[in-house]
Amino acid sequence: MSDHILIIDDDIKLTALIKTYLENHQYKVSISNVPLDGFALFKKKKDVDLIILDITMPELDGFQLLRKFREFSTVPIIMLTARGEVSDRVIGLELGADDYMPKPFEPEELIARIQSILRRVNVPETMIDCLEFEHLRIDKLKQEVVLNRKKLLLSTTEYEALLIFAENCGKILNRDFLVEKLRGISWQSYDRSIDVLVSRLRGKLVRLDPDTEYIKTIHGVGYKFVDRIKK
Repeated sequence: MSDHILIIDDDIKLTALIKTYLENHQYKVSISNVPLDGFALFKKKKDVDLIILDITMPELDGFQLLRKFREFSTVPIIMLTARGEVSDRVIGLELGADDYMPKPFEPEELIARIQSILRRVNVPETMIDCLEFEHLRIDKLKQEVVLNRKKLLLSTTEYEALLIFAENCGKILNRDFLVEKLRGISWQSYDRSIDVLVSRLRGKLVRLDPDTEYIKTIHGVGYKFVDRIKK
């Protein structure tokens, strides 16, 4: 069965071109040129595997729509913008986007990003089905994270980052390593992208386990995941 991609962008010509290109690569594609219609379509379809979401749209911008999606869904989302500013990428990451592409872009690059994200979603990287810590459980088959007996809602990239940390528990991971492992995303180790991602992941962990710091900052180096480090 083909992966289903939903494109939400008010640029009718561009969305038609992207749809044709993706369909030529065997993807199922739905389009909405109106933000709230796209949101309603996603809730109706139930089978969308990835969303391509423009930032600059009338009535409701991509950031506002991303926030609405993240209230209930972890579907992978690639943000598009014609502005190309680093601040847009940071905001998108803070809200839970999985990738970011400035316009104009080459269709081949978009395909590569989509394939990379969906590969991470669909194929576990190790034979271990479940990682368990004192209060934290990561089920790789279900792609489900449970902390203090409550399900933790993470974006695809947040989940991938947590998995990398958990699989390297006790090891110091520098930013270059994280950039390499989080492939398919336009990270740069010298900008704030990795730090924003880690900060957002930490925030979600703390909300369900306020007495524990799982991801410890190693100043000037990177980060380390340590099970049950008391604050």
